[in-house]
Amino acid sequence: MRLDRLKTFALALPQTTVVKQWGECLVFKVAGKMFLLIALDGGTIDGVIFKCTPEEFDELTDIDGIGQAPYCAKRMWVRVSDLAALPETELQARIRRSFDLVVAKLPKKIQAELRQD
Repeated sequence: MRLDRLKTFALALPQTTVVKQWGECLVFKVAGKMFLLIALDGGTIDGVIFKCTPEEFDELTDIDGIGQAPYCAKRMWVRVSDLAALPETELQARIRRSFDLVVAKLPKKIQAELRQD
């Protein structure tokens, strides 16, 4: 998946913002909480990191090119180092799932605001 399509998809999710952090990482957030990181090497994607459930973690890390994300909660975040490991539609679905997992932990008032968008 190309960087511009990945950014466009993520930014289309309600109230999503993006900041550059930790050197060359684009960090996508909803209500100030991250749900997606894109590690860059210049203008090229070096890895995509997103949140998942422990069950999804086992499923995903069984795929070549996907492993535990460094510096993130064990068994809750994965890093896709080889974008060919997931078809584009599945990667988008996993990013949406990450967004939903983060939103589910937000205060009810913020969740209600997000549903209106």
